Parts: sequence; C-alpha cells; structure tokens
Amino acid sequence: MDAIYKRRSIRRYRNKAIPEDLIEKILKAGMNAPSAGNEQPWHFIVVDDREILDQIPEFHPHSKMLYEAPAAIVVCADVTNVKYPEYWPQDCSAATQNILLAIADLDLGGVWLGVYPREDRVKKLQEIFGMPDDMIPFSIIALGYPAEQKPAKDIYDSHRVRRNRW
Repeated sequence: MDAIYKRRSIRRYRNKAIPEDLIEKILKAGMNAPSAGNEQPWHFIVVDDREILDQIPEFHPHSKMLYEAPAAIVVCADVTNVKYPEYWPQDCSAATQNILLAIADLDLGGVWLGVYPREDRVKKLQEIFGMPDDMIPFSIIALGYPAEQKPAKDIYDSHRVRRNRW
C-alpha cells in the first residue's frame, strides 16, 4: 500500500540519469497490468534523448516538465487485430498506473500526461516517433529523481461509497 499512498504527481526533477535496471523494472510493472482478454496491446517507447523530450512541450501544453525530466515513457496501443478494440484505452490506463506505482516504489518521481483521445497529440507523437497509424500513443509518463517532495496522501472519502444500491 505504501506505493499507492506515496504516488504523487511530480513535475520537478534533478538532472540525473535513470539506470537501465530501474527502467526495466518500471517497464516490467507496466507489462504486468491486467488487460481485456489478456491481449496486452501495449508497447512502450523509452525516451531519454533530450532533443525529443524538448519537442513534446511545443505541442503538448501540459508537458513543460519534460524540459527537466531525464526520461519519459510513452505508452502505446497496437490496435491491429485486437479481439476487444473498445478496451485498449482501459488496458493502457492500467499499464500507465502500474508504471506510476513502480516509479513511486523505486523512490523516483513521475507524472501522467494525457495523449489519447486528443487527435492533435496522437498524430504529432506518431510523427515524431515514426509510428504507423495503427500504433496509438496513449499517455506519456515523465520520470526522474524528484526535485520536489510531496507527502504521502490518503484521500479516502466515505461519502463516495455506496453498498448494494445507490
């Protein structure tokens, strides 16, 4: 439960590269997410090229933290031949959340940047990464060693819970 409560949106990062073994642990967490029919439609692009990271805030208005972040992970969906095409956004959401929890568990910082269903962001990322049309960028996760600290947070609200009926 610690990773769940300490997961916070971190937007400030230290200038320190993330070791490959930590990136792999984070990706393994993403790939262990549940998916409809166990289709696992996700693919991941690890971005640590400063020129590419700096291009994204030019068209994504909520991604300025990428100017500081040493890395990002783009979660994508391969929508070719999926049995349950309406569920890939949920599958990629689960993978994105698993990644964020792994980042918190490793004492790193991260933040979820929405891409899909914003067509302008989808097309621009497909262009930057040379992706085919049937590979859909879903989210970007900025990550790095935090340059800001936010306390763990329990935001449970019993007023939002019902039992057996509304």
